[in-house]
Amino acid sequence: MKLKIDDRKTIRKIQVEFNTLFPFLKLEVFSRFPQAEGGIAKKFMMENYKTINECRTVHFDGEMEIIPEMTVEELEKSFSNIYGLSVQVFRKSGKVWLETTITDDRTLAEQNKLGEDHCTPQEELNA
Repeated sequence: MKLKIDDRKTIRKIQVEFNTLFPFLKLEVFSRFPQAEGGIAKKFMMENYKTINECRTVHFDGEMEIIPEMTVEELEKSFSNIYGLSVQVFRKSGKVWLETTITDDRTLAEQNKLGEDHCTPQEELNA
């Protein structure tokens, strides 16, 4: 999957495109980068109606290749290094979304499968 990144695109549009490939994962964009010890506070989460221009420090437009075999860490670092975006991946677990900080070394495909395994069919319908 190629994800086009430019200043006019909204966070929501990127989230929807990402979610088509990984339905049990979601991307969240934050106004600051996470601490070395782990996650980042929810209060720094950007509203999904904001444009990429409002969220990033590097204004480079391009296409990001996202493949199931890349790790969460690789994806998050690519967003940061190339586009200046602080992005965190979350995995569905039942009715809640868990930040994948501890398991960032797993691939997107593995994370998505874990999310699928932790959702009942009824929970999928209500996601």
